[in-house]
Amino acid sequence: MVLQSRIVTLDATMHFLLLFLSAALLFAQDPFLVKPYLQLGDAPTDPTRITIVWHTAAPSNFSVTGPKGKPVPAKVQKIGATSVSQHFVYSAELSGLRPGTDFPYTVSRDGKAVFQAKGRARQSALQPSRVVIFGDSGQDNTSQREIAWQMAQAKPDWVFIVGDVVYGRGLVSEYRKNHYPIYNAEQDSKNGVSLMQQRLFAVVPGNHDTVTTDTDKFPDAQAYFLYWKQPANGPALGSQNQPKLTGKWVPTILESAGTAFPKAANYSFDNGNAHWTMLDGNGYVDWKDPALLAWLEADLAKGKKSTWRFVGFHQPGFNSSKAHFSEQQLRWLAPVFEKHGVDIVFSGHVHNYQRTFPMTFAPSGPGAKKGEVDGHWTLDKSYADQGKPKGVTYIVTGAGGAGLYNPEQEGNPATWQEFTKRFVSKTHSLSILDLKGKQLTFRQLDGTGKEIDRFQIKK
Repeated sequence: MVLQSRIVTLDATMHFLLLFLSAALLFAQDPFLVKPYLQLGDAPTDPTRITIVWHTAAPSNFSVTGPKGKPVPAKVQKIGATSVSQHFVYSAELSGLRPGTDFPYTVSRDGKAVFQAKGRARQSALQPSRVVIFGDSGQDNTSQREIAWQMAQAKPDWVFIVGDVVYGRGLVSEYRKNHYPIYNAEQDSKNGVSLMQQRLFAVVPGNHDTVTTDTDKFPDAQAYFLYWKQPANGPALGSQNQPKLTGKWVPTILESAGTAFPKAANYSFDNGNAHWTMLDGNGYVDWKDPALLAWLEADLAKGKKSTWRFVGFHQPGFNSSKAHFSEQQLRWLAPVFEKHGVDIVFSGHVHNYQRTFPMTFAPSGPGAKKGEVDGHWTLDKSYADQGKPKGVTYIVTGAGGAGLYNPEQEGNPATWQEFTKRFVSKTHSLSILDLKGKQLTFRQLDGTGKEIDRFQIKK
C-alpha cells in the first residue's frame, strides 16, 4: 500500500509538472489568452486617446508602442477567480492619435514585439462616423457568427453591444467560449472576425451579464466588470443600485475589478458629433432615485453641444413583444430624454428588431402588473422615414444571435402596441448608424446582409 501511494503521488507530480511545462511552452509561443482589443478607457471626450487591453495566463513585462514610437508601460490587474485558471488583464493607453484615422500599434513583452495590428481612433466632431449596434449575442452559435460577419463587412468605426454580451451567467469562462473567439479571432472568417483588434467596442450590462451574484457557486461571475475599460464618469450608485454579490469570493471579485465595479455600468462619451449616454437598465437600479436622475439630467445637458444625442440600455421601455412586455421600468425616463433632445434610444433584451414611431410619453403611474408603467403617448405618424421627426425614436436591436422571440407576431400587427412602426422577429439582424454632419441614416440588416428597415433624420 505504501509503494502504491508513492506511485500515485509520483504520477500526480509528473502530471502537474507536464501541465506546467506545457503552459510555459505555450506562453513562450503565444503569451495571450485573449489577444489585444480596443477600449474607450477613461477618456470620455478626447478622441486622441484609446486603451489597448489583453489577457495573459502569466505575468510579464508588457508595453504598447503607438505611432509616436515611445513604449507605454502596461498596467496589470490580477484576476483571482478559482473556477478558471488565474489570469492577468493588461491595459495601456495610447495618446496623441489623429482622430478618425488608422494607427499602428505593437504589444511587446520584455522589449520584444509579440503582437501588431492597426486600430482606428475615435472621430472628431467634424468627421462622419459609422457604428454597428446589436445585442443579445453571446451564445456561440451560427446566428451569432452570421451577424459578426455582417458587422465586419459593414466596416464600422466602432461597435456598441446593448447588453447580454454572453450567456447565460456573464462568466469568465463564457467570455472565452462565446465572445472573444467570435469578435477577436485570429483572422476574419465565417467562424469569427478580428474586429476587436481594430475597432473600439463599447457595451452596457444586460441581465445575463450581472444576474449571477452567488460567488460560492460561480466565482468567475461578473466578468463584465473585469474586461471592459470604460469611462468612470457615471453616477455614484451606492450599494442599493448595483448587483448584490454574496459568497466567500466577493472580496476576490471586487479586488480584481477595482473601480470598474460598479462604475463601468453607467457612463457617457462623445464620438464624432454625437453624445452617447450608457445606462444600466437592470432591475436593481432605481432610475427614479433623485441622485441618479440629477446625474442623467446633467449628462444629457452637457451633450447638447453635440449635433446628435443617443442613449443605450438593455431593457426596452417600449416593446410590442409578448416576451419581457412588463419590464417597462425605463419608461419613467422618457420625459428626461425628451427634455434634452435625445434622438434615438437603443435597447436589446427582446430578441428581435423593433422601431417605434417618433414619440413622447407622459408617465402617470405604475401599471396593473409589476414593472409596467402607465401613461399617455403622442406619436408622430406624419414622419415618413425622412426629415425631422417630433419626439424620440426607440429601437430594439436584440437579434444579435440568441434565439428569436415571438416570430409569430411579425406578420400580425394586431398584436403590436400602437407605438410600434416596424417589427421583425423571424430573422437575426444588426443596426448600422451613419452620421454625417446634420444627417443621420439608419439601416437594419439581416444575417445575409439584406436591408430590412431604413430611415433618415435631418436637422
